[in-house]
Amino acid sequence: MHLAITGATGFIGSALVAAMAAAGHDTTRVTRRQSDAPGEISWDPASGRLDPEALRGVDAVVHLAGEPIASGRWTQKRRRRIRDSRVEGTALLAKTMAGMPDGPRILVAASGIDYYGDRGDEVLTEDSAPGDDFLAEVCVAWEAAADPARDAGVRVVHLRTGMVLGEGGALPKLALPFKLGVGGRLGSGKQYMSWITLDDHLALIAYALSDRLDGPVNAVAPAPVTNAEFTRTLADVLSRPALVPVPRFAPRLVLGELADALLFSSKRALPERAEANGFVFTHPNLEDGLRHVLDRPRTG
Repeated sequence: MHLAITGATGFIGSALVAAMAAAGHDTTRVTRRQSDAPGEISWDPASGRLDPEALRGVDAVVHLAGEPIASGRWTQKRRRRIRDSRVEGTALLAKTMAGMPDGPRILVAASGIDYYGDRGDEVLTEDSAPGDDFLAEVCVAWEAAADPARDAGVRVVHLRTGMVLGEGGALPKLALPFKLGVGGRLGSGKQYMSWITLDDHLALIAYALSDRLDGPVNAVAPAPVTNAEFTRTLADVLSRPALVPVPRFAPRLVLGELADALLFSSKRALPERAEANGFVFTHPNLEDGLRHVLDRPRTG
């Protein structure tokens, strides 16, 4: 296939470009900078600029671009950037693809399990109702922005992604305190964490491109865990203690509302639709996933 990929320089996007190229696909990076370089096309979601001719000959678009949600306190300006970067980019792609009868017929677009909001120990599938906090509202608008493409017959897949475990993203930040001997659970540790290894996430994107999935798909492993279980497992894999719990007020002092959304919100999501359609996870349980990512094989 010929794939156009937004967010291609990020943690997931750069790994996806490499994986798709290794699998024999042609990849074109969609970038906000002006570029005439081979393998790149330019766009500007804020101003609605994307030349349809640049997508001519592309079979599918993988849309991963969006303002990082964890890059600082949520001021009103940052909230607006988080929302607009997702909604405007998706809307521009969807409208462009909808207006191209011979254009790409598949759109695999990032979303997040933040769609569900803070739900305690409730089991969440793709049919669960959305939440009502800021990130849930962003995800609802983000997914709805793809409607023009869907209405025009484009197959649209929304990957509601959990925490992706890899060499980038959140894991190195979470692992550092444990490596220093001061790791521990966050708050009560009862909040659920839904996760997926980078390798499984890339495989699920490839699976979504292969005409097997449609609509929302929870991009998470089938074994979500509480934060207390996550920290115990991470400590065991690193052969370090997990003795220093982090009180809830401490991250709040630094990050404000962002701390609640990233560290204490509970989402017990299951990949019901992916598994029902035959997708098989290489790393379905947390310990194996962490050992793979951190290169810590079992001993004995």
